[in-house]
Amino acid sequence: MVFFKLMLVSRLEKLVSDRRLVEHCRLRLDILYFLGYKVDEDLPWDSTISRTRQLYPAAVFEHLFDHVFAQCVAAGLVSGHTQAVDSAFVKANASLESLCEKLPADVPVPVLQIASNLVVETRLTPPATLRASPEHHLRRVAATHARYLRNDSGPLGRDRPQARLLSNKTHYSPADPDARISVKPGKARALNYLCSLAVDEGYGVISHVQADFADRRDSTLLPSIVEPLHQRLLAHDLPVADIVADTNYSNGLNYALLEARGIIPWIPVFGQYKREIEGFSYDQKTDCFTCPAGKPMPFKRFDSDQDGRLSKRYSASSSDC
Repeated sequence: MVFFKLMLVSRLEKLVSDRRLVEHCRLRLDILYFLGYKVDEDLPWDSTISRTRQLYPAAVFEHLFDHVFAQCVAAGLVSGHTQAVDSAFVKANASLESLCEKLPADVPVPVLQIASNLVVETRLTPPATLRASPEHHLRRVAATHARYLRNDSGPLGRDRPQARLLSNKTHYSPADPDARISVKPGKARALNYLCSLAVDEGYGVISHVQADFADRRDSTLLPSIVEPLHQRLLAHDLPVADIVADTNYSNGLNYALLEARGIIPWIPVFGQYKREIEGFSYDQKTDCFTCPAGKPMPFKRFDSDQDGRLSKRYSASSSDC
């Protein structure tokens, strides 16, 4: 119980360090009273908090979240009607300076050997699949790096230190293998995780939270958010009617998923979408365009880009065009 109370304090006081959390609690009489500790009683060590967090499986935290959420529903703090979804980076406990380069996938990972005896590392070692990358990825990044150095080799760039191009395809963090290099406009590049949240519009209660790799795109994560969110609210007889999100979640698959569940997606359409195309007329009943030459262009198939966005392809027959 003390551990989970400490987790709640760290969330409310915005403390991400276990050491700072313990030091902060020692100076606050109200927090000591909440934890059930006396003024002269020693709090748990910060290392104990870290080890306890690793011992508990994720299912325990999910069960606690569902329990607290049920209490919010019983208190009338959750409407379920409208859910707002967004994501944010969470800084990993690792630095860019500690990154190691990946080896080509067909090159064996070297094994540390001393005096003909294999030495087994006691700390966690990233798997070989994480420490290696396809050779064509490494060649592509090397070519980009060389081109960058050639363009920056002019009179003004001779005295500049050579830039170090970092990519998740070419580098990994041995200290935190799950951390990923990511960046947002206006912010420095860093090793992060991606935290996705769903918030109920009634009183701002968090209805779902999940962590993912920071190199994932928001548009590909919405299905994994909607499924548990929808089931959690249906368990309390609170069907979701609207989902609100920004343009990063704009995706044909996402629109189809929400509409199939009877949910209205309030998600701005991606900027390349055009409601009308000059010179082409559209028949909604037959799902067919007519080109300026009067030839029919029926729907052929769905195309998907790297972000998972779907686009519908219409084309005329070769005999017509």
